[in-house]
Amino acid sequence: MSDSYLGFANSSVGSRLVTALGLPQPLPLERHQAGQPVVRGTVLVGAGDTPQLLPALARCFLSMGVQSLAHRGHPQWAQTASQAGLMTGRWGVGDQPGEKVKALVFDATGLRSSEETDAIYQFFHDAARSVLTCGRVVVLGRPPEGCSAPRQATVQRALEGLTRALAKELKRAITVQLVYVAEGAEDQMESTLRFLLSPRCAYVSGQVVRIGVGQGAGATGVDWSQPLAGKKILVTGASRGIGEAIAEVMARDGAQVICMDVPQAQAGLDAVAKRLGATALALDIGAPEAPQALLDAALADGGWDVVVHNAGITRDKTIANMKEHLWHSVVNVNLSTQERINEALVESGALRAGGRIVCVSSISGISGNLGQTNYALSKAGVIGMVQSHAPLLAQRGITINAVAPGFIETQMTAAVPLMIREAGRRMNSMGQGGQPVDVAEAIAWFASPASSGLTGNVVRVCGQSLIGA
Repeated sequence: MSDSYLGFANSSVGSRLVTALGLPQPLPLERHQAGQPVVRGTVLVGAGDTPQLLPALARCFLSMGVQSLAHRGHPQWAQTASQAGLMTGRWGVGDQPGEKVKALVFDATGLRSSEETDAIYQFFHDAARSVLTCGRVVVLGRPPEGCSAPRQATVQRALEGLTRALAKELKRAITVQLVYVAEGAEDQMESTLRFLLSPRCAYVSGQVVRIGVGQGAGATGVDWSQPLAGKKILVTGASRGIGEAIAEVMARDGAQVICMDVPQAQAGLDAVAKRLGATALALDIGAPEAPQALLDAALADGGWDVVVHNAGITRDKTIANMKEHLWHSVVNVNLSTQERINEALVESGALRAGGRIVCVSSISGISGNLGQTNYALSKAGVIGMVQSHAPLLAQRGITINAVAPGFIETQMTAAVPLMIREAGRRMNSMGQGGQPVDVAEAIAWFASPASSGLTGNVVRVCGQSLIGA
């Protein structure tokens, strides 16, 4: 569904009117287009004392074709970049800011206490006004739980507050993320940087991502134009909406897609599969026989590489008015059957080595929602499943992550009453609803063979919604 207010607020007449009235003025978001560079502009790099990721960052930038500049507070970046074969320069003259840039990257991994945060202040104080519309900001840190000293863990944890506040301050459709990189995981950074610095993460902001060591070879040998080439990927709930967008992005990135939905959606399912050159699989995911049916299909197909659990239902009532079958059906489809399917595919080996499981949760599972006790429980359970299974599946070289969409423009949200729909659109840092492709891009990032260092993550695709913030 189109957002008429977004169009009006960016028209010549509408822009003047909303400015005069002090109304929100959301900006059109830049989204990925085939053939465009990862970053359309220059990246300004800064760091605290003794940064630990600059050489790895330089290697990533070289692979990504990124142009960079060094902030005056850390001119050593120029030398690091030059050694990696990058052309770079210095940003600003004296106390005067330099040119406008598309992205900021700050390496905070060397910070050992709160007394060393002046470098953060200086960098963002200087550069905050120099980020272009739809720009990107990434802060790199070390996981607090992996720090050996309490004061180091304290300042690394403090970075979460910094990035979430920055994401609300910078506005102009600029996204801000914090990436915790575990020691030894430096070669796993590129997939995440390609996503977070690009238009692919247009509706992802204020998020914390953890990169671990993983069992893959990082970005080695990945064809970034089609990173999923040769991969067989099951997408449930694929006949329309977010599921259809996921299938489209997976196919765009080279995957062989198996599109699954309930038999009642057969016509739409067949149309999507035909358009994408995919396989259609009509199956009620909530049926008791579904796990075995999917196992048989996977084995007949020689095994699958990625499973995307997108299918879900809502049956909204306050719990006092909810019938037992409404409770059971939502928990079964949204959570229990996913657990059974994962167990069947993993234990049998039908989910192949290096496999990926990507789940779709919801901000309702984080914040709760009136009349959705069953749905909120099931979506919070998806988060619990991801976090509890990540270390177990890692022993098999399998990753499991989740996305948690906020207000996404779909047929379901189009049926929401007008005032509630407008509140959902405006109550986030982007001032608008997301598109199904925004969820799909995040899932493709998790599904990539270069994302083996990502597991146990839950990333909200909500434009930094105020709900559950």
